[in-house]
Amino acid sequence: MPLVSIIVPVYNAEKTLDRCVSSILNQEYRDFELLLLDDGSTDGSGSICDAYAGKDPRVRVFHKANSGVSDTRNQGIAQARGEYLQFSDSDDWFTPEATKFLVQAITEHDCDMVIADFYRVSGERVSQKGNIEEEGVLEQADFALKMMQRPADFYYGVLWNKLYKRSIIEEHHLRMDTSVSWCEDFMFNLEYVRHARRIYALRIPVYYYVKTKGSLASQGLSVKKTIEMKRTVFERYNDFYKDVFDDADYEKRKGQVYRFLFDTAGDGIVSPVNIPGTYRLGYERTRVGKGALEGEGTLFDAYRERKLQERMLDIVALRNDLATVDVKLLYFLSEPHDKCTLKEIAEMLSISRLELTASIQKLLGKEMIAAVETGRAKTKAQAKERQTEEKQKEPKQKAGEKEYTVTQEAEAVLSELLFILCDLEQMQYEGFSPEERELYEKLNEKRRCNIQNALRN
Repeated sequence: MPLVSIIVPVYNAEKTLDRCVSSILNQEYRDFELLLLDDGSTDGSGSICDAYAGKDPRVRVFHKANSGVSDTRNQGIAQARGEYLQFSDSDDWFTPEATKFLVQAITEHDCDMVIADFYRVSGERVSQKGNIEEEGVLEQADFALKMMQRPADFYYGVLWNKLYKRSIIEEHHLRMDTSVSWCEDFMFNLEYVRHARRIYALRIPVYYYVKTKGSLASQGLSVKKTIEMKRTVFERYNDFYKDVFDDADYEKRKGQVYRFLFDTAGDGIVSPVNIPGTYRLGYERTRVGKGALEGEGTLFDAYRERKLQERMLDIVALRNDLATVDVKLLYFLSEPHDKCTLKEIAEMLSISRLELTASIQKLLGKEMIAAVETGRAKTKAQAKERQTEEKQKEPKQKAGEKEYTVTQEAEAVLSELLFILCDLEQMQYEGFSPEERELYEKLNEKRRCNIQNALRN
């Protein structure tokens, strides 16, 4: 049996289905089944599903009469065989590491659910969206308090940025409510969290969300029907907090619970203009073009190795609200090295002096690094002598006088970096026997010495 079942309802999605399915089948994690549920599509979606099933044994296709997305998901849950369930909409897509990181989080931290950040896509602009600022395990009550702050946020309401245990779903007979067409995902999540003791908040985006889903107004519902539907959702929401909190805590937070009535569902829409926190699609993670990926020669090899390293560093950066350059600088400063000028550091990290300066200021502000003045004078005479020497130095030379060291605030980032570098090493040595790896390391050490000697001449 596969460890994960990925459920995708499909309805007239022939324009986006290939992108969605390809993102799943090309996941770094491989132990899953993909359930494509054709909900009575009238375009070529059904044929596309069948074609994928013919090419990949992990794909299972179900054709059914049109009954809506909630009922379709329920049928997918009933057919699933995996220990964990993951969901996607057919017009969105996953990041390459999505399932891998979700499974790692739920197994390594012994949790009942994982909730992750996601990317909101608007045209060619993307922005990372999330709600819980610190990554880690939350007990049920703590998670409920977080959700209370922004109850209608997509982060909590949707299915596709989460990983669920099928055992909890089956034990408590949890299914999507087909009688409502608004917030049905959120109501499912409320019932699930009611039976979840530990939830892991993952700060890595795992999903690209594109389409703006239909509002109640767009469904053509009457005012009366709309009010009834919202009342139903709120009653479930209110009952959830009555169940999670004792009577005293509930009464104390009752005002916050009722805030749900005034909150509107938000998906973190991204303006198409270039505003802080957004960037062009494709630049949100390290990418390598086909030409560079398949090119031959020393330059191509060096480029690919650097890009793989940057991709792994991206992961640590996303977890800790840092840029990749910040993580590279922290790693450089944490390793033993002789004194270097800022120009030399910038060259070593393959960045500009401007980028380096900005990164230094950012890390200083976060107190992850500290400045260390070198050659500090011990007496007034020495200080005066040093001032005279400083006046005679060029500005570029003076810039190199200041050194930086990592602080205890950076320990968590460096610990994560260590694990990521271990993953990187495993990727590079995959398929090597112990003897082959030992021989490669010996030969590579010789090669490294030859390069150093050549540069000394």
